[in-house]
Amino acid sequence: MTGAPTPLLEPREGIPPVIADEAALVEVISAFAAGSGPVAVDAERASGYRYGQRAYLVQLRREGAGSALIDPVACSDLAGFGEALSGVEWVLHAATQDLPCLREIGMVPTRLFDTELAGRLAGFPRVGLGAMVENVLGFVLEKGHSAVDWSTRPLPEPWLRYATLDVELLVDLRDALEKELDRQGKLEWALQEFDAIAAAPPAEPRKDPWRRTSGMHKVRRRRQLAVVRELWETRDRIARRRDVSPGKVLSDAAIVEAALALPGNVHALAVLNGFGHRVGRRQLEHWQDAVDRAKALPESALPQPGQPVAGPPPPRAWADKDPAAAARLTAARAGVSALAEQLNMPQENLISPDTVRRVCWEPPASAGAAAVESALAGYGARAWQVELVTPVLVKALSAKGA
Repeated sequence: MTGAPTPLLEPREGIPPVIADEAALVEVISAFAAGSGPVAVDAERASGYRYGQRAYLVQLRREGAGSALIDPVACSDLAGFGEALSGVEWVLHAATQDLPCLREIGMVPTRLFDTELAGRLAGFPRVGLGAMVENVLGFVLEKGHSAVDWSTRPLPEPWLRYATLDVELLVDLRDALEKELDRQGKLEWALQEFDAIAAAPPAEPRKDPWRRTSGMHKVRRRRQLAVVRELWETRDRIARRRDVSPGKVLSDAAIVEAALALPGNVHALAVLNGFGHRVGRRQLEHWQDAVDRAKALPESALPQPGQPVAGPPPPRAWADKDPAAAARLTAARAGVSALAEQLNMPQENLISPDTVRRVCWEPPASAGAAAVESALAGYGARAWQVELVTPVLVKALSAKGA
């Protein structure tokens, strides 16, 4: 790109009407089915405002069909789009963020192109949509509405303009990135990554999600952990029922504060940060009841500190537990880092750090290339990653001291 970037202020065909009834939905699906080439797809959520990660607006654009804005609250089943676009390549930016909420409404791609991941593989230092559109295509996108409450109805016109512009140049960006990846000899690698994302099953629900409460590192005793769990689960039920973000019901900081203090009554709870004057008496009693339930649990029902870890221990413990494994990991990390720098891409896109740790902690019986290839493939590495990383790991597993 040369010269100053051009602000992109208005969609080419203007802001399309928001599709909010079945008759209009059938019409737009038919138009997109008759279009040509890839389809640009984006979704807006209400993170920080509503419970969960559902989509509150879906934007699409395809050659021959133009752009469309769909209200997935009014039209909750968009499986017709999935069927009409089966086999068509979907272009998304940071696909793994949007795919879960799209899957909920029946939109599941069979082929995709992720412009954010393409940017990472191509070595761009900034891979947000705005930065990519500016650096690659020479246009400036206005990004001021990305964190608004998209559950608002009706959606204000400036928000709809922003949402339409988000898919305006996505296919153009895809085409430019495809050429750049091809020029760098990385296109086949990218296509393998995109296929893996499209084929990945839905993520399993997280075990013990309450353990991810911010500030948990301060909570050491099992009774305190029980208070965190009880408050977190109580908050989650309330947030789900009200359809609001859990943080709007009670902050993580307040949960941790109560767990550390173990208040004996409502008055003691009320003086803690997060339970101040804006919390009504009935709410305080509700939270104190949760604390009291945790305090009344028998020892056998208290949660254990830490989570059962599947796989290797944290790398900082390796030197004490297994010095040879620590030496293998040091050599492997250095080799992967050097190769990633040579290929001009982030290390984590060259190979998952967790995969490197697992291979180094429990190396295959033979340090030969075939055994390492098999181990990498077993942990889900794609063929291009196996080919590039195997020589690095063979060398690391055979390193002196390992």
